[in-house]
Formats: sequence, structure tokens, C-alpha cells
Amino acid sequence: MKPETILVTAGAAAQRRPAAPGPNPGKLLLSKWTARVPRNREKHFIVTRVMHPEPTAIRNELVEIEAVISRRSFTLPWRDLTDCRRWLQGWR
Repeated sequence: MKPETILVTAGAAAQRRPAAPGPNPGKLLLSKWTARVPRNREKHFIVTRVMHPEPTAIRNELVEIEAVISRRSFTLPWRDLTDCRRWLQGWR
């Protein structure tokens, strides 16, 4: 008896795959990120600081990321890193 071969297209597999969880804010420090659309030749970034708000009831934590090539840094909400149209986790 031959095993059946099932072909699954990438689109069908993506529809069935559960959404990947975003990055854990506790593990963001020193994590590496790649910008999908580089600006000023800045493509690779590293998280250099995680800023927690004073009242812990507020969940809007900011991160400071630094471009590896130019050492320029800026802050953004850590949830912006979950946007796969703008950021990829790791260096690619």
C-alpha cells in the first residue's frame, strides 16, 4: 500500500498556521532586528534599552534600537517590532 502524497500550497499552509506570538518584552534587550525597507543604509538594528513606564498599569513599553552601521538610535513602542511588514527578527 502506497502512502498518499498531499500537496499543500504556501497560501493554504499560511491560513492554517496560528499567528506567531510577538517578542517577549522581557527578552527584547540585545535582540537583533532587520528592517524590511532600509533607510540611509541602515538595515540591521539591536535593542539597546527597554524602557518600562513608572506606573506598571500602563503597558506602553518603549525600546531604544540602534543601527549597527551608523550607531544612530531611536525609540519606538516594542509592539511596532511585531509588524512583519516593517521588521524581521534576527539579521538577514
